[in-house]
Amino acid sequence: MGSIHLEAKIGDIAETVLVPGDPLRAKYVADNFLENAICYNNVRNMLGFTGTYKGKRISIQGTGMGMGSTAIYVNELIETYKVKQLIRVGTCGAIQKDLKVGEIILAMSASGDSGANMAYFNGFQYAATADFDLLFRAYQAAQQLNIPTIQGSIFSTDTFYDDDPHRWDKWKKHGILGVEMESQILFTIAKRLQAKALSILTVSDNIITGEAASSKEREQTFMGMMKIALELA
Repeated sequence: MGSIHLEAKIGDIAETVLVPGDPLRAKYVADNFLENAICYNNVRNMLGFTGTYKGKRISIQGTGMGMGSTAIYVNELIETYKVKQLIRVGTCGAIQKDLKVGEIILAMSASGDSGANMAYFNGFQYAATADFDLLFRAYQAAQQLNIPTIQGSIFSTDTFYDDDPHRWDKWKKHGILGVEMESQILFTIAKRLQAKALSILTVSDNIITGEAASSKEREQTFMGMMKIALELA
């Protein structure tokens, strides 16, 4: 029997799981990169697949947008299916003007405004960080694949739309590279449940300069980060 939001049987999901927000990205990667891929989850159309890559078993599971949705799937993947490594493969909006669309960030840490994190730590700020082993291996894999990466800190937010034109000024000043909506809670839950986590992000737009990619490009063309992530199985 599976968990509340995943219908997979125990054993259907590999110990290493890529976790994109977009379930269609999960399907695209399964169709184009994995061998003998099977779809183990259709609940809420949050697609999940298991197959092999270079002979190694790996899964890819959509999590939906935002930290609330991500937290559900991360908890169930670790607690019910005993997943050991979770690698987010997603997009972010850059807040440093020199970052271009298509560049890849290996996130060392994730600041953020997660209400769940605040509640869990009684109002204190927890430094949510990636697993060093995964981070280092991803960096090495990128070098071997000749895929340039940028290592640094990101910000995870619960709020996509905001009217404050200076919202990101202080974060930009402190070296935050980009903004997304999932990594902070991924890092926190993985650490608490003794799993490894990493986020590999492709810049989909630059909030400062206005440069942006189309939704189709976001779904299908950001394959450099996928190649790096798949090497970590």
